Amino acid sequence: MDTLLATEQLGQDPGTPREIESPAPTTWPLILAFGFTLLFSGLVTSMSVTALGAVLAVAGCVGWFREVFPREHEVAVPVLPDDFRASTERRVVDRLPVAAEQVRAWLPVHTYPVSAGVKGGLAGGIAMAVLACAYGVLKAGSIWYPINLLAATAYAESLKMGPGQLNSFHADGFVLALGLHAFVSTLVGLLYGVMLPMFARRPIVLGGLIAPVLWSGLIYTMLGLLNPLLASHIDWYWFVASQVAFGLVAGLVVARQSRMLTRENMPFAMRAGVEAPGIISPHGEERP
Repeated sequence: MDTLLATEQLGQDPGTPREIESPAPTTWPLILAFGFTLLFSGLVTSMSVTALGAVLAVAGCVGWFREVFPREHEVAVPVLPDDFRASTERRVVDRLPVAAEQVRAWLPVHTYPVSAGVKGGLAGGIAMAVLACAYGVLKAGSIWYPINLLAATAYAESLKMGPGQLNSFHADGFVLALGLHAFVSTLVGLLYGVMLPMFARRPIVLGGLIAPVLWSGLIYTMLGLLNPLLASHIDWYWFVASQVAFGLVAGLVVARQSRMLTRENMPFAMRAGVEAPGIISPHGEERP
């Protein structure tokens, strides 16, 4: 009787255990991940970094396996009673709209189609190109300066250009830079459109703040390998500013697009906002 009374006072079920066993905390997975990071980073930096990564990776593997073999290391965690009671001052309960064919509601309820991200990427690419050309005029006195630097990413002859040649027009370099910029802007816009459900209410935050910071950090670490000429001439303040301009313009374009109901089980064409009457049936199901 005393045991039952004590259980009721704690707000627990009589069958609830007093403690549970969980894996013991360990830092070996972190050491293993850091070792693999250094192991592959050394392929483009130095062999000493690769050697250090290999040592840490082996140590992480051995240490982690010793944590689980031949016997798992576990700790006893006490079960504490939870006397939480939800309360609200609302008099009306908000209910999410759920379609008849759905079992549960999907969040967000409304989101932008993937095509909105592609449109935003193309518009942001134009804004970025305008800012880059303005930088070329102010920095080198030529609008062709940033275009030739961009062409050096895939055009080996651009690496041999001197200061005078970088400021002059080259038809092959212009076509290559234009195609490369349009291709990358489209891909970034496509990735932006896929990520839009994560920031359904604030697309400008994703495009104008989060994405430029991540993209600038990635380019900063890889630019020396992708485009040595651009890495030696780049002004990182202007580069970050152009990335922010790209994201802000892309976010503004997306925000002006009409949102659609979230439908993860629908075909990609419908979620992208593409009309495909020969592929999609009127009920939104793919035809065999």
